[in-house]
Amino acid sequence: TPKLINELKVQKADGGNTVKTLWKLHDGFLIESVLMHYPNRTTICISSQAGCAVNCRFCSTGHQGFARNLTPAEIIGQLWFAEHHLREDPLAIRRLDEDCAEQTQGRVITNVVMMGMGEPLLNYDAVLIALRLMLDDHAYGLSRRRVTVSTSGVVPIMDRLAQDCPVALAVSLHAPNDALRDELVPLNQKYPLKELIAACDRYLPFAPRDFITFEYCMLDGVNDQDQHAKELIRLLKGLRCKLNLIPFNPFPASGLKRSPAERVKQFAQILQDADLVTTVRKTRGDDIAAACGQLAGDVIDRTRRAERMQALDEQVIQFQGR
Repeated sequence: TPKLINELKVQKADGGNTVKTLWKLHDGFLIESVLMHYPNRTTICISSQAGCAVNCRFCSTGHQGFARNLTPAEIIGQLWFAEHHLREDPLAIRRLDEDCAEQTQGRVITNVVMMGMGEPLLNYDAVLIALRLMLDDHAYGLSRRRVTVSTSGVVPIMDRLAQDCPVALAVSLHAPNDALRDELVPLNQKYPLKELIAACDRYLPFAPRDFITFEYCMLDGVNDQDQHAKELIRLLKGLRCKLNLIPFNPFPASGLKRSPAERVKQFAQILQDADLVTTVRKTRGDDIAAACGQLAGDVIDRTRRAERMQALDEQVIQFQGR
């Protein structure tokens, strides 16, 4: 009998501090997860779908097409297998206190980010089960502050998450206006920025942190100019948030380039001068295609994206009717 998920390949970078694992599912589809070790924590980035239908222009996974949703067991299995690999004693169950991570032996996983392959909120029921297992004191017992769901902006299901299981929220923003975001994140055509920002504002009272994180992939000559920074300031004015600027990780056929480091620095300075909390993410694992936007397993595009968007409409109607 095959395992739920089977480890096919492990690649390491950054002196062993970034570890990408390629998993084979029971039906042959491939997914990936990435472990990132830091001095005071270990974070795992896990997948929620085999492939992705959202098709963001700068994301390698979306260019591979969509195969299927993962089951709750396949989602939580990425965490389970990774944690067992990391423990010195495979039979021991150890959990970190919030303030003693730096003293931990054996690097158990302290943080989970759902930023791997797929749009988590398009596989909501399975993701919700997995999240509750991560938080349950009789399972993984993680703090809500240490579990993050990243979404490209499925507005009605963001509202649902706020009610059902409000973990930390990261929103893939990537553009300060609808015209540009329509091009970079096609889901924006269904849920434009005004609706997305309003949904973030509604989420805040339930959020375990007192802010929303916005991810912004820096694309040379596309969304990295001074006027874009000024538009971001106007867009996010009054919203408690943090902006995370992400260096683009090029992949074949993207037609995009990474913004120069000096341009990123200047862009960040404009935002900081306007009192927007802004960080620049240090890219990790790009030499093993493990950095953000490069989780592209060998998936089969069974479902055309138009059909997938129709399925999303049906799912949204279902949730709104509950």
